[in-house]
Amino acid sequence: MSVLVYTESEQGAFKKVALEVASYAKTVADQLGTTVTAVTINVDNASELGNYGVDKVLNISNDQLQSFNANGYAEAIKQAAEKEAAKVVVISSSADSKYLAPLLAVGLNAGYASNVIEAPSSTSPFTVKRTAFTNKAFEISQINTDVKIIGVSNNSFGLVENTGSASAEDFSPSLSDLGVQVESVDKATDKVTIADADVVVSGGRGLKGPENWGMIEELADVLGAATACSKPVSDLGWRPHSEHVGQTGKPVASNLYIAIGISGAIQHLAGVNASKVKVVINTDEEAPFFKAADYGVVGDAFDVVPQLIEKIKAFKAQQ
Repeated sequence: MSVLVYTESEQGAFKKVALEVASYAKTVADQLGTTVTAVTINVDNASELGNYGVDKVLNISNDQLQSFNANGYAEAIKQAAEKEAAKVVVISSSADSKYLAPLLAVGLNAGYASNVIEAPSSTSPFTVKRTAFTNKAFEISQINTDVKIIGVSNNSFGLVENTGSASAEDFSPSLSDLGVQVESVDKATDKVTIADADVVVSGGRGLKGPENWGMIEELADVLGAATACSKPVSDLGWRPHSEHVGQTGKPVASNLYIAIGISGAIQHLAGVNASKVKVVINTDEEAPFFKAADYGVVGDAFDVVPQLIEKIKAFKAQQ
């Protein structure tokens, strides 16, 4: 009756969110006095999970699941939960997990709380704190079903290392025709993906054209960050749609979000509001983003950003 956690991966390696949800699952398991079992799908080496509180790993190797498929992944996790008699299933709040969560909830007849940001304040009744209204408010939710699914908000709980090791067991769920066939997958070419980035550097129409994106990429490279953009920029074709962040694009929950030449439309702010520290650089001191930012620089990006890059390089050279 362990806590089950689905640990996301890509190309055989764990994503950062996998280690965060494992840390969360360990905390819940300690509250319930039980253990943590992780389910992995086509992962090369799952031993790393032992460092984050996982006691046992169910390794699934299945060619049908080489590419993400919500039906197939939900069914595989459902069967793993039933095998372990899990009453609590922990997943992330990534785009993939939000696709499979409703299917998993139906399959397990479970209550589902998304965007959870803290460990349960109570396990009887089972009560969690989650964000609501695009991160503008908090909601205390009580899950009354026998099986409970928790979607942990990305970058909210953090990574908690534990000393321990995880045993491994091969698991082969019974999967029928998944109903969907993946023909091809287009991936963003960033060194760091937006979903996994601790730092995101984002640009808007204030950069005046795609030919000026070099300084955004240079700043991102210096910081080890992912690059992103506002919706108008992707609509104009200056940057690929995979970099569009905001309510209608990819949500961002980074430790640091730097917005350069972005005025701060409400849809953009809603998608980046979960970031812990927001910095804005804009010539317009009345830009809406300044009201939402933790730090603001009123100035021309073409003057400010090159100086910022040089200062960061000089600081890093002293380390």
